[in-house]
Amino acid sequence: MLERTRRKKQTEITFVLPAGHPAGEVSVVGDFNDWQPGTHRLAERSDGSRAVTLTLPVNQHHQFRYLADGGHWLDEEEADGHDGRNSLLHT
Repeated sequence: MLERTRRKKQTEITFVLPAGHPAGEVSVVGDFNDWQPGTHRLAERSDGSRAVTLTLPVNQHHQFRYLADGGHWLDEEEADGHDGRNSLLHT
């Protein structure tokens, strides 16, 4: 799930995954962090879900995916689109 808070020149995007799915550590990786695993790790919330918030400039397009332990890639079902390989995000 994606949660968004739009400001004048920036958009806060919170990437959220449900509790326990997938198991282990998960990072959001994309063109906004040069596809570097571990840069933006999801942390557990009080309800058990996991999340990380990034602040990105408005009116940009990004590609991203989730990377879980063991090299498992996951797509975001609620992304703004999919290009057949990555989830798409418009800020």
